[in-house]
Amino acid sequence: MADRLAIEDCVNETCPWSGEPVSADSLALYKGKVVGFCNTGCRDKFEKAASAFDAAIEGKE
Repeated sequence: MADRLAIEDCVNETCPWSGEPVSADSLALYKGKVVGFCNTGCRDKFEKAASAFDAAIEGKE
């Protein structure tokens, strides 16, 4: 599947929330780059926060 995110493309080795190693099932695409998290909960928390900041920056709160 070509649209699947790959851990090899991840820009970070540790989760920014926990400091733990990233997991292949917890990747996200952000601004065209693959970013990794230790679990899906941390990934989801990041996606929610990033969406809120992006909307605020664009004036779409």
